[in-house]
Amino acid sequence: MSINNKKVDTLVVGSGQAGIAMSEHLSNLGIEHLVLEKNRIAEAWRTRRWDSLVANGPCWHDKFPNMDFPHDPDSFVPHGEVAEYFENYAKMIDAPIETGVEVQNVLKNKHKKGFTIETSQGTVVADNIVVATGPFQQPIIPKIAPQNTNLYQIHSDQYKNPNQLPEGAVLVVGAGSSGVQIASELNSAGKKVYLSVGPHERPPRKYRDRDNVWWLGVLGTWHETTPPQRPIKGFAVSGMNGGQSVDFRKMGHEGIHLVGMTKAFTDKTVSFNDDLVDNIVSAEQSYLDNLEEMDRYIESNGLELPEEPEAKILMDMPDAMKNPIHELDFDKDNITSIIWASGFGYNYNWLPFDIFQENGAPIHNKGVTSEPGLYFVGLPYLSGKGSSFIWGVWHDAKRIAEYIDIQRHYHSYKLSKMM
Repeated sequence: MSINNKKVDTLVVGSGQAGIAMSEHLSNLGIEHLVLEKNRIAEAWRTRRWDSLVANGPCWHDKFPNMDFPHDPDSFVPHGEVAEYFENYAKMIDAPIETGVEVQNVLKNKHKKGFTIETSQGTVVADNIVVATGPFQQPIIPKIAPQNTNLYQIHSDQYKNPNQLPEGAVLVVGAGSSGVQIASELNSAGKKVYLSVGPHERPPRKYRDRDNVWWLGVLGTWHETTPPQRPIKGFAVSGMNGGQSVDFRKMGHEGIHLVGMTKAFTDKTVSFNDDLVDNIVSAEQSYLDNLEEMDRYIESNGLELPEEPEAKILMDMPDAMKNPIHELDFDKDNITSIIWASGFGYNYNWLPFDIFQENGAPIHNKGVTSEPGLYFVGLPYLSGKGSSFIWGVWHDAKRIAEYIDIQRHYHSYKLSKMM
């Protein structure tokens, strides 16, 4: 299909989980739309994940409501099968997706509603644009990263498996979900691993026969928003090895060398803040408080769920916590690689509108921007904690599609009065 000079009501940019969810809800409301994707459907799930990665939530939960995964509901689905799921879902809803088309620039139409969108395959005119390009747009490597060294440095976005790293020890910077899983995999493969641990959240994977995602639901946590003054911490949770709680003490006892938050580099060394114990103990206290809240919920609702007192017993501190390392020498400690599990930033250079913060994040109210007709879906905390998760994206997309439909009705009323 040629898209040059095509006119649609709504253009959706991106065909990952956010774009596909958006297409489903627009179709349900009878809103003509087009989805443009510069690569393939669900490309990030295909190629921007390491080989062994599985979904972070069990598949009874991390799915869209109208299609199940063909697996045990409590299992964690490999990333390649997640991509296949979204490709099949797009076929099921007959989503109007054009792949291999990159959006390059957007112009606001003069003296009329909507936008003119310049793409690699011509122009499209649309009344609305929904940006569904996902939360993992631009890998961030901090400015403190060493320059002009022989170290092999990659972002977690580029990591595939232990075999791609050279001989020698590896420093993993960042202890969120990606960092802890990569560090564990490298340690199991026989690599000497140093894991730099900053402030983080460390929920239980499962407690009293209920997965963390269930607890987030019944306790109302999924819908919490983040106060502007509080930065989002690393979220250390994993579906690795069938789903296990992340325990930094256990990782230390298993041979991973824990260090504090990375502070600075020289040509030959890296130093760390003296905060390792504080970061781990603080997260553990929140974890224990979380278990107490879960216990109270069970009691107040009369649920018969098995007791799990062992979940509240912390292991002894590993040597890394008793005797923290404050500096490493690349040569003496044989460190040859650094993996930066340091998160992602935003890249909206194709959207020349005054709706962005200094860090590039869009300014919006639950996905609705101050630029009429321009929306976002699929971003962390778009409306709450669940917004960047598969199920949360689906619900956010439904709300934004309904908002677009309401605006269409307002516009139709104005037109009818003029006729």
